[in-house]
Amino acid sequence: MKLHMPVRMFSGDSVVSDHAALFEAFGSRCALVTGKGAAVKSGALADVTAVLERCGISFCVFDGIEQNPSVRSCIAAGQCAHAFGAAFVVGIGGGSALDAAKAAAVFAANPGLDEEGFYRKAWENSPLPLLLVGTTAGTGSEVTKVSVLTDSRGRKHSIHDDRLFAAASFGDPKYTAALPLSVTLSTGIDVLCHCAESWFNRNADELSRAYALQGIRLLFPPLQQAAEGRDLGHGERAALYDASLLGGLAICETGTCFPHNVGYYLTETRKVPHGFASACFLPALLDITQEKNPACADRFFRELGIARGELLRLISLCLPETGISMTAEEIDAALPRWENNNSVRNTCCEVSPAEIREILCALFLKN
Repeated sequence: MKLHMPVRMFSGDSVVSDHAALFEAFGSRCALVTGKGAAVKSGALADVTAVLERCGISFCVFDGIEQNPSVRSCIAAGQCAHAFGAAFVVGIGGGSALDAAKAAAVFAANPGLDEEGFYRKAWENSPLPLLLVGTTAGTGSEVTKVSVLTDSRGRKHSIHDDRLFAAASFGDPKYTAALPLSVTLSTGIDVLCHCAESWFNRNADELSRAYALQGIRLLFPPLQQAAEGRDLGHGERAALYDASLLGGLAICETGTCFPHNVGYYLTETRKVPHGFASACFLPALLDITQEKNPACADRFFRELGIARGELLRLISLCLPETGISMTAEEIDAALPRWENNNSVRNTCCEVSPAEIREILCALFLKN
């Protein structure tokens, strides 16, 4: 078993205001990296700025991070932080803002670094110290060394590097209360994908599988409650948040499988939210594993304590009707992207581009 987790993670009520001393430890000037909505609506931006003002820390705000953040926006955020003379970066928001803050910390410390150099990890200087404040129960970016960004060609790529770990992360479940139902479902189903893909991963060990199973057990009741249109209380939101952290810990050790990378294609071409896009292919992961390695699939459901039919029902409840259709020509043109792809190779059973074609055809091929 292996575990490398340098992040100091704090979750629970009032964790930002209760740990003001941590912010003070990183310097007297910082850059806040956020989107335009979640940081404000959740109350997280107000809590962070109140702590900074109380500690006498000057700050600038870059709020230009979009959903599925672009490298271009991250470069701009890094330039803003560098021009301000920031000693550290604070990312506030959902997975998009947190992933972007990781990249911004790299660009702030390396003025002039371009997209190509970023992906080659040609970083002369280490990223600025990073603090993260999450506002969704989804990506688990708070505890990972991963940043998923959209390049200048419109393609999503993940970059993994130990230097992208935050120094500290904060998760207060109250920040998720302002989320619309669609975001709660999309981020919640993303947690399910993280946990399941980590469990059915060639890199999985007993520790990562323990994280994954407990994450699914925690999220199942509140996610089902939300999918059935019932309101979530603070306890349910706390369970979802803890599940998202467990999912983050799991994929940090293993990476993801083919549903995530094939899901990127739906996000790029059809603007399907990331969690929903990945979850479209989660039933196929369960089917392939059941067919090729039934012992592995049976162990998963036995140890999980949730029946296969119940899990499939939850996925179906969460997924919206997308109305997506594809031609055979489009599907064939996309297949090269999954040849020798790390996430596809990580799947515990071999999955060929031809099998991915079959999955896409079954789901989306025009009649």
